Amino acid sequence: VQLQASGGGLVQAGDSLRLSCAASGRTFSNYAMAWFRQAPGKEREFVARISRSGITAYYAEFAKGRFTISRDNAKNTVYLQMNSLKPEDSAVYYCAAASWSSNSYSQIREYDYWGQGTLVTVSS
Repeated sequence: VQLQASGGGLVQAGDSLRLSCAASGRTFSNYAMAWFRQAPGKEREFVARISRSGITAYYAEFAKGRFTISRDNAKNTVYLQMNSLKPEDSAVYYCAAASWSSNSYSQIREYDYWGQGTLVTVSS
C-alpha cells in the first residue's frame, strides 16, 4: 500500500492542525493505521494507532486529550487532529500501515508501510 501524508505546516502554540494520510494500492480497511513523529536529533516515536474498523484507538501519553486519530475507509484516509499544539510537537509526522493486529502497536517494527512524512512546526 502507498501512503501519502499531508497537512503539515507552521502554526503557533495553541493552534490546531489536521493531518491526512491517503492510501492507495491495497484494501485500506485491511490495515491498522498509525501516526509516528520524529523531531530533529531524536528517534521516531509513536503518536497514535487506530484499528481497521476505526473502533479502537491507542495514544501516546503526550497525545492523550489533545490528539485524535480517525479514519474514513470509504475515502482510504486516516487523519490526525492535533489541538493545543506545543513547540515540542514540532516534528516530521509519518503515517504507517500494519497488516496484523498487535499488542506492540507502538513499535516501529510492527508496521509494514510508511508514508513520506509531513512537517509540523509549532512556534512559541
